[in-house]
Amino acid sequence: MSDWQSKDIMVNGLKVHYYRTGGDKPPFVLAHGATDDGLCWTPIAKVLEKDYDVIMVDALGHGLSDSPEGPNPPVAMGDHLAAVIQALGIEKPLVMGHSMGAVTALTLAGSHPDLPKAILVEDPPALWMPPSPPEPVPEDGEERPSRADWFNSLRTKTREEIMAEGREQSPNWSEDEFGPWADSKMRFVAHDPAKPAFGGDFLRDISGLVANITCPTLLIYADADKGAIVKEDDLPVFKEYVPQAVVKHVKDAGHNIRRDQFDAFMAVVQDFLANLEA
Repeated sequence: MSDWQSKDIMVNGLKVHYYRTGGDKPPFVLAHGATDDGLCWTPIAKVLEKDYDVIMVDALGHGLSDSPEGPNPPVAMGDHLAAVIQALGIEKPLVMGHSMGAVTALTLAGSHPDLPKAILVEDPPALWMPPSPPEPVPEDGEERPSRADWFNSLRTKTREEIMAEGREQSPNWSEDEFGPWADSKMRFVAHDPAKPAFGGDFLRDISGLVANITCPTLLIYADADKGAIVKEDDLPVFKEYVPQAVVKHVKDAGHNIRRDQFDAFMAVVQDFLANLEA
């Protein structure tokens, strides 16, 4: 990582931070999930950098990038990443995203179908499906702690304490994951809470954009009983909208597929990439 670039670029009046492995190789842009940041892709980038110029972007409100002025829904995220790619002079990149970043990749490819060479999405929220009804209020009437409450609680913890919590929650992750993961949480909670990093109509229907995707597409999903978001029932609808999509299951993994089953995840990714070049 010592040779990786760490730079800022101004896009639409906002500072965007990114990391780049460099070299005269095909570009590969990585879009992280909510509360992560670019360096959370470090283990993946270390594998990909042999063959690709890997660009890890800190999304707005995350890492070292500026916070947006208001809500940052999926369409805006896709347009923003497209603007970053264009500002960097990158042509026909591969784009891979996880969770929030996967939705970003989907909306980018739907709004700018000629921009990416291909997209790879890791357990995206299935925003191409009709909205789900709100979850019922608990019978005891008590509100459950929100994810925001958990993130705010991290303000009082050290990096080592956050890493220890991560090890307890996810004992099967590689040790290489916990440092970048903890760092991203510390940077995320440091942002002004009055300027949300994501939200607003984040859960809006994006089926119209998904139907516009023309590039090769890989969707990787995992086990709902382990916390994965994409359900089996979501997949036929996705294939209707994106008939060229390759859909692959990685077993014994939850929402963080690449962290739960790194080798299996990379095998799926590299098989897809090999077929692209065939």
